[in-house]
Amino acid sequence: MDNTTRTTESNREPWTLPFLEALGQDLRYGLRQLRRNPGFTVVAVLTLAVGIGASTAIFSVLDGVLLKPLPYPHPDRLVGVWHTAPGINVTDLDASPGTYFIYREQSRTFEDIGIYQGDSVDVTGVVPPEHVQALDVTDGLLPLLGVSPKLGRSFTPADDVSGSAETVMLTYGYWIRKFGGDRSVVGKNITLDGKPRQIIGVLPQEFQFLDRPGIALILPLKFDRAKIVLGQFSYQAIARLKPGATLAQANADVARMIPIMLRSFPPPPGFSLKLFEDARIGPNVRPLMQDVVGDIGKVLWVLMSGIGLVLLIACANVANLLLVRAEGREQEFGIRAALGASRGRIAAELLIESLVLALAGSLIGLGLAWGALRILVAMAPAGLPRLTEIGIDGTVVLFALAMSVLASLFFGSVPILKYTGARLVTRLREGGRSMSESRERHRARSTLVIAQVGLAIVLLISSGLMIRTFLALARVNPGIAEPSTLQTFRIGISENEVKDPQHVVHVQEEILGKIEAIPGVSAAAISKSVPMDGNHWGDPVFAKDRTYSSDKLPLRVFEFVAPGYFRTLGTPFLAGRDFTWSDLYDRHPVAIVSEKVAREYWHDPSNALGKQIRVSTKDDWREVVGVVGDVRDDGIDKEATELVYWPLLMNRFESDEVSVRRDVAFSIRNPRAGSQSLMNEVRGAVWSVDSNLPLAEVHTLEYYCRRSIARTSFTLVMLGLAGSMALLLGIIGLYAVMAYSVSQRTHEVGIRMALGAEKRDVLGMIVGQGLRLALLGVAVGVAGALALTRFLSSLLYGVKPTDPLTFIAVSLILMAVALLACYIPARRAAKVDPMVALRYE
Repeated sequence: MDNTTRTTESNREPWTLPFLEALGQDLRYGLRQLRRNPGFTVVAVLTLAVGIGASTAIFSVLDGVLLKPLPYPHPDRLVGVWHTAPGINVTDLDASPGTYFIYREQSRTFEDIGIYQGDSVDVTGVVPPEHVQALDVTDGLLPLLGVSPKLGRSFTPADDVSGSAETVMLTYGYWIRKFGGDRSVVGKNITLDGKPRQIIGVLPQEFQFLDRPGIALILPLKFDRAKIVLGQFSYQAIARLKPGATLAQANADVARMIPIMLRSFPPPPGFSLKLFEDARIGPNVRPLMQDVVGDIGKVLWVLMSGIGLVLLIACANVANLLLVRAEGREQEFGIRAALGASRGRIAAELLIESLVLALAGSLIGLGLAWGALRILVAMAPAGLPRLTEIGIDGTVVLFALAMSVLASLFFGSVPILKYTGARLVTRLREGGRSMSESRERHRARSTLVIAQVGLAIVLLISSGLMIRTFLALARVNPGIAEPSTLQTFRIGISENEVKDPQHVVHVQEEILGKIEAIPGVSAAAISKSVPMDGNHWGDPVFAKDRTYSSDKLPLRVFEFVAPGYFRTLGTPFLAGRDFTWSDLYDRHPVAIVSEKVAREYWHDPSNALGKQIRVSTKDDWREVVGVVGDVRDDGIDKEATELVYWPLLMNRFESDEVSVRRDVAFSIRNPRAGSQSLMNEVRGAVWSVDSNLPLAEVHTLEYYCRRSIARTSFTLVMLGLAGSMALLLGIIGLYAVMAYSVSQRTHEVGIRMALGAEKRDVLGMIVGQGLRLALLGVAVGVAGALALTRFLSSLLYGVKPTDPLTFIAVSLILMAVALLACYIPARRAAKVDPMVALRYE
């Protein structure tokens, strides 16, 4: 200590110094003190850096995904226009062309409304051909979002009329990649799905459509109002509310217009108006942000809470370090207090030291957060929205600084409350030596350790529940055999290239034969989609031998397949047979159903054979020829889907005279699935049949399985890391307290041993003291976990939030680690030489 400087300062009352001068003196003195104790400073700063860095990284994700407004003018007035249909058990029913026209023409609350649909197209006339993502929109959608083109013009109502000239807009990224930023591209043609389209505009670089990355082209939807029928609820709608309009008013407005829509358009052939009335369609208008973000907010808030607990544990650790350091300076504080230094001046100095530590920790923490964010984004679950919005910006930096200030107040207040005031003078009179550390002195550090252990238990139990969830999902049978050996990809055969529906299937079968001839291919199949890829739709399916109530229509998910599909995927037949190529080419009226459908309709798979089903009254009745095992088509963490399988080529299906699937997926069973060598051979096989067919969505089926539980995996990893950090910090805190306690009780231990205490008695005394702290922490943590883990319930599968096995296992693991942390200083105490210890003080 610089006694001259500090004594001089202590004789001057703080209020006699200008505030900035006093602050500067305290800051300089605090920095000198921290430089004189480099070990303490480094440990404290790094501990805080870990806590603040982790919190800042997670906050950056939270801010980018949930807190930032959407990048459009007046985003608070943008809404997603959805519907409910309780009659068919649908809570999120899309928009339709009918709702679009009626709402745009008659709404009292919408400034404008537009609808869109995801699409993909083949770009031909180039080598190699390319399959790109596109977006189909109505003419008012881009202006509604406040988007103006960088080059050319946007769509007009004339572009959106059926029969008008074929036009297209390019996104900025595709314009740069495909045309090198050539400004003369506007007015030129590009061939999409075999049809030339004129490029009319290029969108600006900053344009991002909701959370749909990778869009290359924007196409007009071109509805013919005169041909609109009820149904076709397969489009998504965005509207902009009029100034002052509320969500409640918008929902009431939509409820008013739904009956108008039902009366304005005819039902499709084979369907009745009563079918739509029985669906009981209602309004579900909600903020557009909700559509973009979905339910990922639950995961992010859970992770933010978990990392916040890590920061609290880090603060408790630093508070313990400051307590130990303050005890070593107690005599200094007492001298200064005796010489007239006020409690406020001493407290201000301690607080400034804490603030310096916290600011240094936040600066290093920002660097750690920057690195952690790169890892977080790479690990983020598929479909995590607004990834491009995540980064270190001004808001995130302010958050880190705020965390450092709050942290400094938290851990800095502990020694301030304990070691400032009149008590210092009393302590000075008593002297700095004692026979043993008082209980009062030890209580504060013990309380902090109990809190650390308790917080660690909460995090460890949470990560334990996620581990149990992951293990439960690993045991789930998705209805598919060895997904890692199944290679999938998609192709599309447009009507411009092959008009005849039967010839489309011939081309698909020819490609299939070429693929089956590739070495190592044991099976291959064609289908409209593959499990868990999200390319399905459904409608009510009626059985001939059943009657239906109007309050619950039988909505089922559709899949369209060719012979060999079930054998390729390894989905077993429980009854009946597979489709044959004769069923497709001769268009036999047949169908296959999943076990869940068979049991719901006819109670047993064998009873389903020979029964007849159809979708609309204009359709043929189709005989059920097979029943297959259930497949978890919505994801491994979801229940099996009620699936109905139809042939790729049919007559009179959903009122179409001839129905064929032009955009299909191929599944290939091969040990080399996922390898570039296999895909090179597959491309050669496809292009040997048609060189204008690009391959899209090239993935193994294992990719879709992993994607379906990616959110669970992400949460598991993040909570696991948080729990590990919490355990490490908590045990370090426990070890530090026990080690310091042993160092302070050396004299006492020497007396005990001189009076006949055995080493095992000393060992038991020290270990017992530490285990009592750990047990109290475990009790506090278990109580907290019982209250808090219920917030994890929506993320769990196959395990309850209060799972006793997890609670017991985590508690035992922490006690075992705590035992080790206590044993090391206890063993050191047991080796004390009584004669040396008696001379300790």
